[in-house]
Amino acid sequence: MNRREALARVAWIMGGAVVGANLFLEGCTRTATKNVESLFDPETVDFLGDVADTILPPTSSPGAKEAGVGAFIPVMVRDCYTKKEQDTFINGLNKIEEAANEKFSKKFQELNKTERTELLNSIDKEAKEYQKSKDEKDPNHYFNLFKQLTLLGFFTSELGATKALRYVQVPGKYDGDYPYKKGDKAWAT
Repeated sequence: MNRREALARVAWIMGGAVVGANLFLEGCTRTATKNVESLFDPETVDFLGDVADTILPPTSSPGAKEAGVGAFIPVMVRDCYTKKEQDTFINGLNKIEEAANEKFSKKFQELNKTERTELLNSIDKEAKEYQKSKDEKDPNHYFNLFKQLTLLGFFTSELGATKALRYVQVPGKYDGDYPYKKGDKAWAT
């Protein structure tokens, strides 16, 4: 191989690296829809927190709202969901409000704890039926998306990981035969 051939090959390889990097970076740009951007105002974040708190209410450990799940959900929907999933989720929020209005003639946030639980249980039953009968290419039910985000947001939050789960800040040596008693909390790390 002579110098001219070597330079031509290096130029060809470098050109591919530049074009490939540019294509990669183009794929990293944010393409959130305007609808998603404008949807999650402070009132909606509060609504998300109330629904999440009904799914994971405070007990001996804090609830989902206290763990900041209402603020976590918009970030995940905006940054991680496809356009189709975003639309499903956003339409689902409206369906929760419509169901509350149909069943109790009130907004969801005006319902008491028992009414909220009853409403979400009926939506959950509907979601389970939908999941059984849906095609593989159909989107997941909006309430399943909501429950997944609630659990993810809660158990990855500081409060969820330290108060609801067992947490050791600095793990010690590996112990494969650690005693477990029925009713013990699961490990956070």
